[in-house]
Amino acid sequence: MYRVTILSLMILCLSSAEAQDTLVTDVLVIGGGTGGTAAGITAARLGARTIIAESGPWLGGMLSSAGVSATDGNDKLPSGIWQEFRLALEKTYGGKENLATGWVSNTAFEPHVADSIFRSWAVREKNLTLRFGLQLSDVVREGNTVRGAIFKDRLSGEKIFILASQTIDATEQGDALALGKIPYDLGMEDGNMTGESVGVKETNNIVQDLTWVAILKDYGPGIDRTIPVPQGYDPSAFDGSCTNYYFDSSRKKPTNSAEQMLEYGRLPHEKFLLNWPIRGNDTYLNTVEMTPELRDKALDSAKRNTLRFIYFIQHELTFSHLGLADDEFPTSDKLALIPYFRESRRMKGEVRLTMPDIADPFDRPTPLYRTGIAVGDYPIDHHHKKNPLAPQHLDFYPIPSFSLPLGCLIPKGVNGLIAADKNISVSNVTNGTTRLQPVVLLAGQAAGSLAALSIKNRKQASEIPVRAVQEALLAQKAYLLPYLDVPPGNPYFNSIQKVGTTGILRGRGVSYKWENQTWFDPDSLADPKILSLNWKELADIQPFPNDHTVRIKDLIPALRITAKAFRKNNPRLSQGFPTDSNKKASTWVFREMSNWGLAEKDPDRPLTRAEVAVILDRCINIFQLIQVDHLGHLLSE
Repeated sequence: MYRVTILSLMILCLSSAEAQDTLVTDVLVIGGGTGGTAAGITAARLGARTIIAESGPWLGGMLSSAGVSATDGNDKLPSGIWQEFRLALEKTYGGKENLATGWVSNTAFEPHVADSIFRSWAVREKNLTLRFGLQLSDVVREGNTVRGAIFKDRLSGEKIFILASQTIDATEQGDALALGKIPYDLGMEDGNMTGESVGVKETNNIVQDLTWVAILKDYGPGIDRTIPVPQGYDPSAFDGSCTNYYFDSSRKKPTNSAEQMLEYGRLPHEKFLLNWPIRGNDTYLNTVEMTPELRDKALDSAKRNTLRFIYFIQHELTFSHLGLADDEFPTSDKLALIPYFRESRRMKGEVRLTMPDIADPFDRPTPLYRTGIAVGDYPIDHHHKKNPLAPQHLDFYPIPSFSLPLGCLIPKGVNGLIAADKNISVSNVTNGTTRLQPVVLLAGQAAGSLAALSIKNRKQASEIPVRAVQEALLAQKAYLLPYLDVPPGNPYFNSIQKVGTTGILRGRGVSYKWENQTWFDPDSLADPKILSLNWKELADIQPFPNDHTVRIKDLIPALRITAKAFRKNNPRLSQGFPTDSNKKASTWVFREMSNWGLAEKDPDRPLTRAEVAVILDRCINIFQLIQVDHLGHLLSE
């Protein structure tokens, strides 16, 4: 593993007479947003000295600073740090039922509460240092290796050098990618490049609409909180936002009343999240490649649009008692601290996740599901209504729930950097689902785990085995594969997750409304034909003799063949399962079954899919046997 050298430090210090402070750490996280907060806390928990450098005063990004505090997706996938966050919210508000306040989400909360939860976690970590008010100004790179970053203290104006063995780009717009000259994409790709037949005929630089969120609060009957008339106010801009105000029949007829529009993002304590995409406060601005100064100026138009929408609600829709919450954001205008960016630069990674990878994960040339490190279930959702040049009818085909592959966090050909927010290596189309808050939290957790393992093992992130990262995530109760019917509380959760990543037992994906699904069907009997077919991709086993069921005695020969074929990959083999005879192997399995929670030691009884997974896991540790590269292809022993 490379280390920051004295020579590097001298070069940096001599490069600028303004240098006032230089810090050295194991892991530097640039940005304390959703992914960055998760990455920093996770890396610190796993023993790496970590610094989170955040330009603003809050942790949490989308969930807090941007005010998008009604989460989308993963409601039935209680994975890792996402579930930890949700349990903390339930404790704060007195139960899960108190979070289901609006109709857009089952997890709604006040933005300042998200910051307080993340901050309370962060201060408990002795390996974690928080530095607020640091504006990224450059990335330190030597050859093909990122060594850290340079910041400007927004209060003092001082330059801060932070050198690190691993740097994580968790900025909202992927700014470290650009400054570090890490190859990336921005905007829509021609479908011929990605294999996504959604109606995009040529590559362009169009990104999704952004939103400057506001939180309104009910101040009670008779209280007038109407803001002054904003400059440029025209109520026709919001014609069609709800059924109460619909005059231009050339626009699509709305289906929600004004009350339903507000209930969409109702939060606890009589507050309302204003993030309405239907003739509401979405704004088209492509500020990604702008300097921070020009970006701030351009984004002022998004603020003004939101203020006009607030006045529309108060004046035209007569909700004058709903005013900007005075107990949320520490801003002079009471709007969110930062805009809700739905899209960022997208790094060119070791792999790129596309819509076909999600739609048909088990039959792709590159079986990326074997490398899964985070999960999501939200449909692909793009916001383009405020840009007339954007395609308005993208043909998103149905998808099931999905896994993020490890390789989408790692840049191709560059060391020392990991991605951890909306800047991960996915297509523009796929970003429409990977951008959601729970997925970004989980991607951040994976990025922090990868960084910590890189430090611990003194290796580059790209050299850390896929299985090592997955093992670390399973220890944190995180999903690798989005099996809806096998939650972490299931005693076979780890075995099913591990065996699932080998492909011997595969899930069943379903596109379902706003909660896409993948089922493992643990209690169904194992199908011998399918099991044999999948297994043959890994080892040269004989077909199972029974056409209808899989029995313990059928598994034993296949287990022995597989164990011998991949013997060098299995650190546990010498401590248990015998491979020299079927009889010895059968005796050993029957003796151990009760320890695994399996009953009825009849060699002829049919096995369920869950039982097969447990036997595969506990007998030959097949998860470690079947090592894979970032494309999901098998590594030779």
